[in-house]
Amino acid sequence: MDRLGELQKTAASIDGWLSPAEGRFLYNSARKCPQSAAIVEIGSWKGKSTVWLASGSKDGNHAAVYAIDPHTGSSEHKKMFGKVWTFEEFKQNVKAAKVDGLVKPIVKTSEAAARNWDKKIGFLWIDGAHEYEMVLLDYKLWEPHLIDGGVIAFHDSQKGGPKKVVNRHLYFGSRFRNIGFVEGITYATKTSHLSIFDKFRNLYVLLLTSIYSFAGQLSLPRPVKALGNRMVKAML
Repeated sequence: MDRLGELQKTAASIDGWLSPAEGRFLYNSARKCPQSAAIVEIGSWKGKSTVWLASGSKDGNHAAVYAIDPHTGSSEHKKMFGKVWTFEEFKQNVKAAKVDGLVKPIVKTSEAAARNWDKKIGFLWIDGAHEYEMVLLDYKLWEPHLIDGGVIAFHDSQKGGPKKVVNRHLYFGSRFRNIGFVEGITYATKTSHLSIFDKFRNLYVLLLTSIYSFAGQLSLPRPVKALGNRMVKAML
């Protein structure tokens, strides 16, 4: 079994809502992050995305992965599961994946963790509470630390709060280019100068995203959906 196949098997045993394709995106993004910049994860749950990120970093430049989560669950988690404490499972999963040496857990809310933050960020993964106000807060707290050329990524970005923040600050903002998406993830590269071409490309990708999201709601045969997914990827 190849490296990504092994990781997919490991990640499959960890509770969470990340698909294999999304996991591979996190792995590849983390693998490219320079060692001089941090990888920051907002929302870790039990470590599924953390393992993908840290494994990519381990196979790349060994950038530290700061996993920020109070481990008491978001409002969504509390509605589904009631009172939770996920930190013990998180530590077990990270250790079992043999990436605990790169993972720096911060058992705090995003807001509390940001108060004394002084490191540059090369890859920023936002997957905390999904209410608009909370996603916007995460963005405003952490985006200023993202280096020029660094990558930001949002999970569940085609609905609710994440979608609103992504539309306003990525597609129609002035700081990001090379926007793309992998299933529920939307990502972009930070830039100090957004050209006219970049702006048009961002709007083009927004159109593709809208088509992809609409098609995903239709009751189409699986082969047809798979073909559509390949066509959309080819157009990015």
